[in-house]
Amino acid sequence: MAPDGSGGPAGNDAQRQAIEEIKTVLGDKGWSQEPDTLAPLLVDTRGYYHGACALLARPETTEETAAVVRICNEAGLRIVPQGGNTSRVGSATPDESGSQVLLSLSRMNRVRDIDPTDYTMTVEAGCVLKDVQDRAAEQDRLFPLSLGAEGSCMIGGNIASNAGGINVLRYGNTRDLVLGLEVVLPTGEIWNGLRQLRKDNTGYDLKHLYIGSEGTLGVITAAVLKLFPLPKERATALCALRDLDACLELLARAREASGDALSSFELLAGITLDFAYKHIDTARPALDASYDWTVLMEFSGLESGHAMQSALEAMLESAFEDGVVVDAVLAQSEQQRADLWFLREAIVEAQAYEGASIKHDVSVPVSKVPEFIRTSNQALIDHMPGIRPYPFGHVGDGNIHYNITQPDGMEPAAFMTMAEEIHDIVHGITHGLNGSISAEHGIGQLKRDELKRYKTGLELNLMKAVKSALDPKGLMNPGKVLDT
Repeated sequence: MAPDGSGGPAGNDAQRQAIEEIKTVLGDKGWSQEPDTLAPLLVDTRGYYHGACALLARPETTEETAAVVRICNEAGLRIVPQGGNTSRVGSATPDESGSQVLLSLSRMNRVRDIDPTDYTMTVEAGCVLKDVQDRAAEQDRLFPLSLGAEGSCMIGGNIASNAGGINVLRYGNTRDLVLGLEVVLPTGEIWNGLRQLRKDNTGYDLKHLYIGSEGTLGVITAAVLKLFPLPKERATALCALRDLDACLELLARAREASGDALSSFELLAGITLDFAYKHIDTARPALDASYDWTVLMEFSGLESGHAMQSALEAMLESAFEDGVVVDAVLAQSEQQRADLWFLREAIVEAQAYEGASIKHDVSVPVSKVPEFIRTSNQALIDHMPGIRPYPFGHVGDGNIHYNITQPDGMEPAAFMTMAEEIHDIVHGITHGLNGSISAEHGIGQLKRDELKRYKTGLELNLMKAVKSALDPKGLMNPGKVLDT
């Protein structure tokens, strides 16, 4: 590794020559080896992984991207694609060898086309998600993917990781929001699959190989996205539940009362809001008391007026009368709505103030969410008295962010040494309920070894066969998802 942490030129003469050739192709603005430029791109968002690279390549076009990949393929240089570098599992961080090319798509940030009639939008991979949402809204359309990092994450990374977020219940994961892709293959060839078709039954649907592949099969450079009518009314409420099981009763009532216009249904354990009120100055209690379980839900309607508000209010009245809900606040203004959603974001930040945390992104069948939480809570408390489970998330689609806060007063470093055995407990319970150890964050480096425990040998062999067929030299994002 070079003294500046960049890793210096790659190892052999052919690779060093390839680095110089990439610089020539991209021009002065298209590459960097400056330590200050590279530093924030060589560590993952959680600080678990630190890497180095031979070169940061920042192509501006698909053709430039293809040229970089082709040069790397010929010289045997490994490539790590990177979007907004918001991965929660180390998917976009190079290794420490300093021999890999970090391929940033950040300069490929153009919206190529918006078709309101066709309800489609063609964007380049480096477009920031919030910008995609805003451009769609300008045309009175909705791009529904929404998550905490939307101000910095990029659509290419969202697609490569099959991102989820708060609207999956109504609109689906990223996989459900993509009609077509443009991909640079590991050979440097360009596959143009930018089709706006809702129906295309002509053999294998190749785009689904790349959605969720975390950059291990090719480089996504552009996509055709599905748009939807822009909601004209949103009705939002924070509801205190009778108990954990009541979340399923309330979910069923909400779906029926809204005509399945329920876009979000977020479960919040009492500890999460308590931490938010304790540590985040701008987080204000929305309810008069503290409760063990609350749900933040939202109906969204396509007509102006108060139909959704009235439907939500009537549903809550009925749920209160039947003892499903014991308290609630219904947003009466856009500011109140924003304040309620701010609490959902504040609970993520607040956990850090209580010490170290061990995080899980799991999914189980929706009907099994209460059982998963109860079983996991009890197993962990039995294993380590004083441990503080911190569950929250998208209960409407079965995805719980089951985080664990260290016991009060324990040294953070000591707690983190327990991560593997805590993962074993939580993932074992998840697997036993026919769930998944990664609902929306992906596998990356963090869960690569866990994947081998919970996928069958046949599944792993099929995945390896796809990888071998599309990337026989193993140059694309090595060490992510699979060992290759």
